[in-house]
Amino acid sequence: MNNKITTKKTNYVYIISLIITAIMAVWSIFFKDSFTSFSDKIFSVLTVDFGWSYLLSMTAFVAFCLFIAFSKYGKIKLGPDDSKPEYNTVSWFAMLFGAGMGVGLVFWGVAEPLSHFIAPMGLESASTEAADFAMKTSFMHWGIHPWANYCVLGLALAYFQFRKGKPGLISSIFEPLIGEKGVNGAIGKTIDILAIFATVAGITTSLGLGVLQINSGINYLFGIPKTLFVQIIIIVVFSVIYIWSAVAGIEKGIKVVSDVNLYLAFAIMVLAVIVGPRLAMIDSFVNGLGQYIGNFIGDSMYTNTYGDNSWVNAWRIFYWAWWIAWAPFVGAFIARISRGRTIKEFVFGVVLAPAIGSLVWFAIFGSLGINLGIKEILSTEVMTNIVASPETALFIVMESYPLGKILSIISMVLVCTFFITSANSGTFVLSMLSTEGNLNPPNSKKVVWGVVQSLLAVGLLIAGGLKPLQTISIIAAFPFIFIMIFACISLVKALRKENV
Repeated sequence: MNNKITTKKTNYVYIISLIITAIMAVWSIFFKDSFTSFSDKIFSVLTVDFGWSYLLSMTAFVAFCLFIAFSKYGKIKLGPDDSKPEYNTVSWFAMLFGAGMGVGLVFWGVAEPLSHFIAPMGLESASTEAADFAMKTSFMHWGIHPWANYCVLGLALAYFQFRKGKPGLISSIFEPLIGEKGVNGAIGKTIDILAIFATVAGITTSLGLGVLQINSGINYLFGIPKTLFVQIIIIVVFSVIYIWSAVAGIEKGIKVVSDVNLYLAFAIMVLAVIVGPRLAMIDSFVNGLGQYIGNFIGDSMYTNTYGDNSWVNAWRIFYWAWWIAWAPFVGAFIARISRGRTIKEFVFGVVLAPAIGSLVWFAIFGSLGINLGIKEILSTEVMTNIVASPETALFIVMESYPLGKILSIISMVLVCTFFITSANSGTFVLSMLSTEGNLNPPNSKKVVWGVVQSLLAVGLLIAGGLKPLQTISIIAAFPFIFIMIFACISLVKALRKENV
């Protein structure tokens, strides 16, 4: 007779992550002023006193990706030597692109270039020089850097998961440095908890911002009022959809939505080219790409030593911090869908291909807005008002072109599908990270995290406090600068033992 008694292992990472999330939710919703004051002070210190660390680290991640892709390790597979990719290249690209940029492309595609066009750093507003600056700057913020940042963590995770058979946890990456005991101890658990909290905060604020844009879009197009009640209904409806797609799994849920998303994005780009200023779009892409490449190193590490850094802090440092905040979630998801690909294929697929897609997107949609300013179809005052409400910028600019209504409606659908792809992949990753790296986490965890994110988004909309949570997620992600640097070191240490 077998008298062995088994005890269920307590999942401290899951429990502590939920407790921290609950504490932050209560603080940010019911004590908003205190929460805002605290997060703003910490964020100010990080951007002003440690802005250089963001600039150096993001540039280092780009250099690391180039090194690893062209090194002798590039031919190593993320899995056994005979493994094949789980997903075809188009679906793989669709899923990583939807998770990595999400609704941000639609939200900022018109609004960011216009913002730089109206308020360029050190240049005359709404000038031809400002137009060049706007495109180059948008390329910098949405190009190689964010994807290299995702690639660093995603590559390390994919290698240790599929090549070494380790759990799908951020902490698993560090076994070559701190050993199995360290990974399973306090250091490893702390890393995983930080990853979960940064992911929850990042996804929740993206959900809130996405809801605001959807509400603004249907208000502008169909006259449906911009009210809290409407926003809550939007969250409830989309929560059901993204939780369902996460529960359905990658093959039957997330992949399907991502494929639809990619085809819609391509369709709206083609339509925009047909009705928009085609020559300006081509020239903007070519000139912007040239300036982007030509000034790459200088712009990557630009900071005004003795002057005013308010623009740099508000835009570049904020973006770099925000991309790092998203690295645990996007890196984990990209790793999960990349089994069987070589390291070189992974780097080019994750860094170069989506970066080019982003540059083309901004060349097309940025030109739609800037063209109206250069030709004085829209006054500087009108454009200033547009960029003050970026959630409606796309719809207002579209109105000035043929088929503007159709483009706006397709854009609205695209906002919704991007919204869903970010949320369902985020929910899937949270479930992985809170079930000891289970690559096929239980549906119960997906439902819990999906509901938690939705409730938190609703609470913050009621309190009007989305921005402070976005700030606090960036603060929580600050340690990931160093975690990702050590991830690079750990990966190289492990790769050196490969027989290549």
